[in-house]
Amino acid sequence: MIDVVRIETPSLGDRSYLVHDGEVGLVVDPQRDIDRITALAAGLGVRITHVAETHMHNDYVSGGLALSRTCAASYLVGACEPAGFARTPVRDGDSVEVSDAFLVRVAATPGHTFNHLAYVLEAGGEVTGVFTGGSLLFGSTGRTDLLGADHAAALARAQHASARRLARELPDSAEVFPTHGFGSFCAATQAAAQSSTIGQEKLANHALTLDEEAYAEALLAGLDAWPAYYAHMGPANLAGAEAPDLSPPRRASAAELRVRIDAGEWVVDLRDRVAFAAGFLPGSFSFPLDGSFATYLGWLLPPGAQVILLGQTPEQVARAQRELVRIGVDRPAAAATGTPGDWAAGQPLASLRLARFSDLATAMERRDAAPPVVLDVRRRLEWEAEHIDGAVHIPLHDLAERLDEIPPGEVWVHCRTGYRSTVAASLLAARGRDVVGIDDEIDNAAAAGLPVVANQAEEAQQR
Repeated sequence: MIDVVRIETPSLGDRSYLVHDGEVGLVVDPQRDIDRITALAAGLGVRITHVAETHMHNDYVSGGLALSRTCAASYLVGACEPAGFARTPVRDGDSVEVSDAFLVRVAATPGHTFNHLAYVLEAGGEVTGVFTGGSLLFGSTGRTDLLGADHAAALARAQHASARRLARELPDSAEVFPTHGFGSFCAATQAAAQSSTIGQEKLANHALTLDEEAYAEALLAGLDAWPAYYAHMGPANLAGAEAPDLSPPRRASAAELRVRIDAGEWVVDLRDRVAFAAGFLPGSFSFPLDGSFATYLGWLLPPGAQVILLGQTPEQVARAQRELVRIGVDRPAAAATGTPGDWAAGQPLASLRLARFSDLATAMERRDAAPPVVLDVRRRLEWEAEHIDGAVHIPLHDLAERLDEIPPGEVWVHCRTGYRSTVAASLLAARGRDVVGIDDEIDNAAAAGLPVVANQAEEAQQR
C-alpha cells in the first residue's frame, strides 16, 4: 500500500510530501529544516531514496539538496534549471521508479515558473495522484508574476494550458497534492479545502472553468505585492543550500541589547501581541510567533541586517530560528530569554495601548481633542475591497520608507486581524510616534459605526 504523508509548514503556507511503500520513499518539495523529514521517515521505518523538486521555489529555501546528500538519495530537478550542483535531471515524459510498488511520471507544467514540473504518482499501473507544486492548486493556481511583470501574462496563459493538460490526461479520481495555496504568497488565491481531486478541480478551479483570456485577466487582476525576500530565494535554490545550523544563538546581555537597539539593529520580540503591549523593551519590534512571523519579518528586514531574538523561553527562540532558516536568515546575531524586566535590567519599559474598532469610533466622536490619524497597513487589494473613510493607507511592507507620509498626531493603526497592526505600531513607537494598535477584526469596523467605503465596482456587480 502506498501512503502519502503531508508535511505542513503553516507559517509559510506550504506543504511537502513523503510518499512511501513502507520501506522506501520519495520526498517532494522539502523545506530547509530537513531534520523533521528524516525523523518522520525514521519513525516510519522508511529509507528516503528520492527527493524531487517541482520548481525552484521563490517563497522558501529548499532542503532538497541537503536532504538528498544526507540520505544518499537521487535528487530529481528539472533538466532545464540552471542549477549549480549535481542532480538527476528530469524532463517531460520521464518515469522514475521509486520502488517495485510505485513510480512517478514527470509532466512539464510551466506557468508558475518557466521550468515547472508536476510528478504523477502511479501505483499498480494506475494513476493515484499528482504532485502539482505551484501549478494546479486547490481552487486556484500559482501566481505567475514572481519572475517579473514582463513575463506574468505569458506565464498566466502557460499556467492555464498546464492545468488543462493535467485535467485532460489524469483521471478524475487522482488526488491533487499541491505545495502552495495554504497561505503562501506563491498562490494566486488561498485554498479553502484541505484535499481535492482532479474531478473536483474541474468543477471549481478557474483555470478549468474559464477560457484562457478570462482566466488570465482574472489572475493578473488579483495579484498583489509579494514578500521582498522572494527575490533571493530562487538564486539561493539554484546555487543549492546546505543544511541549516539550528544550534542555540549566543546569549545577549541587557547592556548589549540596549547598545544594539541604539545602533538601529533589529531586536525582535517573539511574544504574543498582548504580552508585548503590556511591557516591552523600548525600541524593540513585535513579530509574534503566533502569526506569519517569518513572512513579515523577512519582508521588512533590510538586506544584511542583524537579527536579535527575544523570547520567553529557549524553545520560543528555537522555533523562531527554525522559521527563519526557511527563508535564508541563517543565524541570529544573539538572543535573550526571560522577561522584559530581565532584558531591561532596571531601565523603564514601554507599553502599547491595544484597542477595538469601537474604541476608535468613540475617539473619532470626541470634540475636545484632535481627531486620531487612522492608518491602514493592509495590502492594496484589501484596501480596494473596503476601507475606513479618511484613513491613510500605507501597506506594512512600505511603512519604513513612508513614515513621513503619516500626519502628525495620535496614530490608530489597523490591519485585518491585529497581527500586522501590532508590528506596525511597534515600528512607529520605536520612532517616537504616539500610537494605538487596533487588535480587532476588520469586519467589526462598520458594526462599530465607522464610515466604511466599499468597492463600488463589486457592489454594482452584486446588484
